[in-house]
Amino acid sequence: MSTDDPARGDFAALLRTLRGRAGLSQEELAHRSGLSVRAVADMERGRTRGPQRRTVAALVAALAPAEAEAGALERAAASGRPRPKPVPAAPAGLRLPRDMRDFTAREADLERLRAVAEEAGAAHPPVVLVTGQPGLGKTAFAVRAAHSLAGRYPDGQLAVDLHGTRAEPADPREVLGALLRACGVADAAVPQDLESRSGLFTALLEDRRMLLLLDNAADEAQVRPLLPAAGPTLTLVTSRNALAGLEGVHRLALGVLRREESVALMARVVGPDRVAAEAQAARDLADLCGQLPLAVRIAAQRLAARPQERLAKLAAQLSDEGRRLDALQAGDLQVRAAFALSYRQLDPVARRVLRRSTLAAGSDFSPRTAALLAGTTPRQAEHCVRELADRGLLQPDPVADRYRFHDLLRLFAAEQLSEDDPAEQARAREAAARWVLARAGAAALHFDPERSPAGDPEPDTAPRGAEEARAWLEAERAQWLDALHQALADGHHREVLDAAEAMHWFSDRVQHWEEWAEVFRCSVAAARALGSRRDEAVHLNYLAWSYNLCVHDSAAGLATAREALTVAREVGDLLQAGWAYGYGAGALHHLGRAEEAVQWLEKSAACHRENATPQARLAELATLNALGAHLRSMGRAEEALAVHRRSEELCEAGIPGRSAEVLSMFRASTRHHLGQDLGELGRWAEAEPLLRHALAVFEEAGMAAWSEPARLDLAITLRRLGREEEARTMLETARRGLVEQSHPRRAEADEELAGPAAPVTPAVPS
Repeated sequence: MSTDDPARGDFAALLRTLRGRAGLSQEELAHRSGLSVRAVADMERGRTRGPQRRTVAALVAALAPAEAEAGALERAAASGRPRPKPVPAAPAGLRLPRDMRDFTAREADLERLRAVAEEAGAAHPPVVLVTGQPGLGKTAFAVRAAHSLAGRYPDGQLAVDLHGTRAEPADPREVLGALLRACGVADAAVPQDLESRSGLFTALLEDRRMLLLLDNAADEAQVRPLLPAAGPTLTLVTSRNALAGLEGVHRLALGVLRREESVALMARVVGPDRVAAEAQAARDLADLCGQLPLAVRIAAQRLAARPQERLAKLAAQLSDEGRRLDALQAGDLQVRAAFALSYRQLDPVARRVLRRSTLAAGSDFSPRTAALLAGTTPRQAEHCVRELADRGLLQPDPVADRYRFHDLLRLFAAEQLSEDDPAEQARAREAAARWVLARAGAAALHFDPERSPAGDPEPDTAPRGAEEARAWLEAERAQWLDALHQALADGHHREVLDAAEAMHWFSDRVQHWEEWAEVFRCSVAAARALGSRRDEAVHLNYLAWSYNLCVHDSAAGLATAREALTVAREVGDLLQAGWAYGYGAGALHHLGRAEEAVQWLEKSAACHRENATPQARLAELATLNALGAHLRSMGRAEEALAVHRRSEELCEAGIPGRSAEVLSMFRASTRHHLGQDLGELGRWAEAEPLLRHALAVFEEAGMAAWSEPARLDLAITLRRLGREEEARTMLETARRGLVEQSHPRRAEADEELAGPAAPVTPAVPS
């Protein structure tokens, strides 16, 4: 029988015979089987003597030989496959790195990894991908895991550094060559092409229990050929990149340590007695290191090398942000160097987005803010921030499309701002501030019942409706406040004034924001820079309001109201004079000067009565409501009720040119006051429907600063009416809302909840 008889002979001859019988060229066989032409040619020439089982199966499917011929083809392939004996120890370059004696924490992550190893089956060899930002200790974690699991993998443990942070990462073909030789394959038997090496490596691992550590992977294309397709081998992959395209892997994203874990790591390096002696300094050091394992280890090793140095001394050095990265260096360990490896891999646009994003105010920022500061298109910025997050250089918010820096990465990225032309950077910051300020003003106008939203710099992407506008204003609060200061510094005074004026009605919705005092300090400064005394009076009144209700600084509120009154009188503005008296009265009341407060409120009401404008009628309403509230607080509830009845009459009469929404809010406010007056008089049954109406209106308008006090008053009323269960539920809701706002009445809610149910109070006849 000839060697080309398919019943016997070597694999190459059998394959040539079966292909010829099928009438196929090498190209056609490659196409049908899904193999490369080169792979088919290598097998027929004897260069590949023992292809793996799945390759033989693909050939059989394409050639459709008889069953005996298919079996002969597999046996021939099997006889050509290398059968090296297990290697007792890996070559020096592929051995597991030394485990760190002082490795600390990560127990939950290690347990997850152990569970993966225990539950794995040979059909799906487990691959665990460990990712995270630079400095998290991914390699140390993977090495600790590999050593702890080594007993489960008696056929050996191999480790390869894939050099993912270098300009030229390791070539997977070369890595496979090293792995094959480590598994006992002779140099002459190592295939030449990547696909054949990958196939042979998979075939070798089908029956072996090995552990493979692929450290510092660059991307998916580098890793895929190195992953076994079958068998019980466990593969651990570490990477600074998310490798989101890698299929069928268990993902383990490491985070920063908890503070107590950082201190524990420090104690293991420095010594527990030394850390215990300066426990607070150790905690401060952990915080200054941002709980980043690399930074904590460097700080600890610096201290270990200087046994006499106090922990507090190093903490003082690290507290200086300008010196922090310089101080986080111990020998060849540097936090800055670890970050620089990732930074150098970015393209120029991504680098600019990263460093310019440090100019964003607040703890996080949106891709749109990044685009404005970096001078890129929104689409470019969105792509860049996602890439930066995938590389561990930014931390994405789990819910919103927003990003934040780790503290140390922010310092590093800010250092790179020196790469920018200062003039170009200044232009970008100014343009960004003006854009943000214009959007903030347009968004705030959604809450002004007298004006329509206008002036957004990008109408196509502007918030639609009050709900979206409020969400944007809340999310970007730090940005537009910073933009306000920036615009003021850049001399854009009219823009500052317009934005603050647009915010006036919105500020009522969220009066618990302390930032309103900052907003109106800026607008007062802008008005003065423009020389507009009327605007100065208006915005001094807004500032007095913010001192009284937002930051609860009554002394500043009174002083500012006096300033507003002086300017208003100077320009003959009755409306602003009336408001100044009103805000001054509010401050006087909180300063305990009750009689003076009443006098100021009466002067305020007189100013508004003299003024025939629709704005003055609203101001008179507000003043009467405040006057009644003061009288009630002084124990003069009957007088308060009479004043609030006058307010009710004004509401019912209507105000020409004022919207129904505005009148509805004033009517609800008046009914809230009437309910409080009636409650003070013990007329709880009369108070209940008035308070319910006020609460419903405030809730529908989304005015938490008004709805929660009304809810508290209604809850107290229900308690006095003996409806304890309903009252307690409402009290708990009111307390949560008041605490969120840091509202002064939260203590009243606490007392009401802590006390026993009030006795039912009999109705008092009116």
